[in-house]
Amino acid sequence: MKSFEPGTTVVRRDVFRGKVWSTYALRVLEDTPDALVVACRPGAEVRAPTTWIEWLRTGEGAVRERALPDLAAGRWRLGPWTWRDAALLLWNPPGTWFSVNAFYDPFDGHRLRHWYVNFQRPLRRTAFGFDTFDLLLDLVIAPDLSEWSWKDEDEYAHGRRLGVVGEDDHRAVERARGQVLAMVANHEGPFAAWHSWRSDPSWPPTVLTADALTADLTS
Repeated sequence: MKSFEPGTTVVRRDVFRGKVWSTYALRVLEDTPDALVVACRPGAEVRAPTTWIEWLRTGEGAVRERALPDLAAGRWRLGPWTWRDAALLLWNPPGTWFSVNAFYDPFDGHRLRHWYVNFQRPLRRTAFGFDTFDLLLDLVIAPDLSEWSWKDEDEYAHGRRLGVVGEDDHRAVERARGQVLAMVANHEGPFAAWHSWRSDPSWPPTVLTADALTADLTS
């Protein structure tokens, strides 16, 4: 499949058992053999599980706790959401079980707040973007790479018990943990290239394609 041109809008979808779990409209920064790099600013269009949206609005832990059982049972519903508060960059290398994300504050000099590694299934490109599936475990890293901490390990363990994260997934994530920590230690990849990135305030909000929830669903 051909590369995406810088400046075009692509759609990232998390797909579980042939059904979209979430989808984001993103802007292409570059598409090279090393990585597909995309980004968004506040205002980007999102579709997400209604439990996740309710949790973001209320902060109620019991709401978030419903999300994984709903995912395992295939009974979630999607609702509209708008990305807010941060400029987000996603560095997606081909064939890996992770992406490296960076959160910047567009209202405070575009300061890098933190790096955020998302463990996920390898990208599968589509005609309008790419599909993956978030495997629940994350790594949060300080802007200067001086410290890091694992996030959502309890949720990851619960996902394994429910069958959301399979044994093949788990083994791949264990290998990916080491790969990511080596990159951090050596200041490689996005940790060297994208630290000082700035988004453009003139970008129009990225919008999902009309068929983002239905087209080419095979994951």
